[in-house]
Amino acid sequence: MADKIGEILLKLGYIGESDIDKALEIQIACGGKRKLGEILSDFILKEEHLLHALSMQKGGYAMDAGLAIVSRILRHRLRQADIIRILKSISAEGQEEFIEKIADILDKIAAFIEISHRLSDTLSLDSLLQYMIAITTDALNADRSTLFLNDRETGELFSRITQGELTREIRFPNHMGIAGAVFTTGQPIIIHDAYSDPRFNRDIDKETGYHTKNILCAPIKGRDGEITGAIQLLNKKDGDFSSDDLILLEGITSQASAALQNARLFEEVQKAKEEETQLLDVTTAISSELKLEPLLLKIMETSTDILNADRSTLFLHDEKTGELWSLIAQGTENVQIRFPSNAGIAGTVFTRGETINIPDAYADLRFNKEIDKKTGYRTHSILCMPIINKAGKIIGVTQVLNKKGGPFTPIDENRLRAFSAQASIAIENAKLFDDVLNMKNYNESMLESMSNGVITLDAQNRIVKCNAAALRILRSEPADIVSRQASEYFAEKNRWITDSVMKVLEKRRSDITLDTELFLADGQGISINLTVVPLIDVKKELIGAMLVFEDITMEKRLKGTMARYMTKEVAEKLLEGGETVLGGQIQEATVFFSDIRSFTTISEKIGPQQTVSMLNEYFTLMVDIVFRYSGILDKYIGDAILAVFGAPFSSGEDEDKAVNAAIDMMKALQEFNLRRTSEGQDPINIGVGINTAEILSGNIGSLKRMDYTVIGDGVNLASRLESANKYYGTKILISEFTFHKLKNSYLSREIDHIRVKGKNRPVAIYEILDFFDGQSFPHLDDVLGLYLEGLAFYRQRRWKEGVDKFKQALLLHDDCASKIYLDRCSYFLVNPPEDSWDGVWVMKEK
Repeated sequence: MADKIGEILLKLGYIGESDIDKALEIQIACGGKRKLGEILSDFILKEEHLLHALSMQKGGYAMDAGLAIVSRILRHRLRQADIIRILKSISAEGQEEFIEKIADILDKIAAFIEISHRLSDTLSLDSLLQYMIAITTDALNADRSTLFLNDRETGELFSRITQGELTREIRFPNHMGIAGAVFTTGQPIIIHDAYSDPRFNRDIDKETGYHTKNILCAPIKGRDGEITGAIQLLNKKDGDFSSDDLILLEGITSQASAALQNARLFEEVQKAKEEETQLLDVTTAISSELKLEPLLLKIMETSTDILNADRSTLFLHDEKTGELWSLIAQGTENVQIRFPSNAGIAGTVFTRGETINIPDAYADLRFNKEIDKKTGYRTHSILCMPIINKAGKIIGVTQVLNKKGGPFTPIDENRLRAFSAQASIAIENAKLFDDVLNMKNYNESMLESMSNGVITLDAQNRIVKCNAAALRILRSEPADIVSRQASEYFAEKNRWITDSVMKVLEKRRSDITLDTELFLADGQGISINLTVVPLIDVKKELIGAMLVFEDITMEKRLKGTMARYMTKEVAEKLLEGGETVLGGQIQEATVFFSDIRSFTTISEKIGPQQTVSMLNEYFTLMVDIVFRYSGILDKYIGDAILAVFGAPFSSGEDEDKAVNAAIDMMKALQEFNLRRTSEGQDPINIGVGINTAEILSGNIGSLKRMDYTVIGDGVNLASRLESANKYYGTKILISEFTFHKLKNSYLSREIDHIRVKGKNRPVAIYEILDFFDGQSFPHLDDVLGLYLEGLAFYRQRRWKEGVDKFKQALLLHDDCASKIYLDRCSYFLVNPPEDSWDGVWVMKEK
């Protein structure tokens, strides 16, 4: 046992290796009869050494017989011989107890001295925690121990556990468990049977496989008496924890508390400094990125790093769609994800503008667990915060997931808020840069896609930009024109262009020159339209000019040729779409026929000269109306007009345009007839037939003479409807194919179901009545009502009721259609039709 004392003295630093060597020489000289510890006690052990040991007791150890003898030795400065004499007075059992007690005291003294040495060596909190755990575990002969410190910001107790090269932080509320009870009350706890104490959580043993027997837990107090944490020891190796162990543990924690407090303060200062440096670095980094997509990825990566989280996502608001969107990595590409801006946790944060901090995602009803199921990811904690620009507008949301070591804290919120403020500025700058870049690309694309040539000049009249069309028109290369002076490039015969530019720069007004010749480098001339416009910036300062060249050489040539056999509209369409448009195609169109009634009689009466004059005036009036509604004049057929709406190109409203043209023609005819009657001339009447169908349109004719026209059954039906006006006493008849495609409402009525000659399928026909007024058709609404009732009775074979309705209609107005159906009902009343009668009227004339 004395040898053990020698080892402890060596450990304490009261003796050195040379002292050990000297003691060994003495031991050998006496033939090994004396123990090493006795020799060391004889010439090295001093009173102050043992006094040091006793001073560390703090009055807590029992002063049994052995300790009383130690006290006497120190008081009377007894030498070894005296000590031996005293020891001989004690029984052998007492001597052993005395020696063990001395060794135990020296062990505890060693623990205090080691703590003192270790605490002065480092300011690292992680190192101090490891030292404290190792020393207390060894000094109190425990199996393991844990030191918990209080986090004021979160109200949690935390400890750090080193696993390999990683340090993991565990946290729990500072009122939970045995450590929480000690921290809250400030009272130490000794538990001899952990499983019998209700505060002990057995689940931890189940998870770890460890079996906790007894526990010693004491508070850690600072200089001012404030409780800063708790230390907990488990499973003493040689029995239960005692009050002596508690006194020693309190002594160790008392000595260590100041160092722990200093280390925490140092760590906080260092952490704040690192965070400031990191925030400055990342702010500088994101501020230098002007492209939006890389910036978003960099912000997400930085948010993850500064909060020590697993991942983060930045959602931006798309004002056009009302959605939140973000980028996610998918393979080697970045893919956009989008969802409504009020959906999910991110949507709630964006809508309300409030930060959401969720310690346990699965305990929050707003969290959608299905996303984790689909991705295989496990979300634990969430911190979601709005991104607000300098104008106070929310432009997006940052969502950070799974902080390593526990939930997100208020410090994390402040850190993310500070970073988001800087990120919002970078995002706004990147979006502005993106808008400018998109506008630049848009302008470039628009410039290059233009069929007209465009050249831009700067304020010094130097050519800056020349699009592909301009190079093609001028038959030049970029190197031949870009960066040259305009006066140098447009010289001699083309000097008129330079003059136009100087005029525009001087007056700051556009200058247009039409159908002028431009001479190329090879001397060949081309026809162009030139527009020169000044370029003025937002400060109203002149920054240059823009020249727009329209090559009309081919257009002039083609128009000169086509004008001999087609209308202006068809010619323009041909120039746009090429000859394939007019080469022949089947398409749906609306065919329009109009014809003058009794034209032969009129022409014979007024003579050829007046007939030509009348037709010219009539055609001019009517064709202008056709053109007003984008119709194509196909041809004149004597006194008839054939027009087409929707060929060679459709407007999408061809049926309505044809009907409106017919209505306006009837109104124009009324004014035309008023002038004729005022001049003593007879009025004329016309009929209009309109049908919508698939027709064949294209250039038809011989090599010497061609005509753009339309042919087909649809054209024939329109012609027959125009002729049917004579039978029904109507002005405008349209087929069911036109009627059912009208987009607007018109005053109309069904006239009949007819089967034209050569066709088996009956066609419903309708009359348009919008051009009538109270004078030309009195009691129009009443007549229409009676007519429709009578027509319904006619279809139902109720001839007598039909006769009554049509007679009432005729009493109000001499309506030809009502008279026709009165005759039919009267006939069928006497001669009922066969059972197979379908109400269809067969037209025997074309």
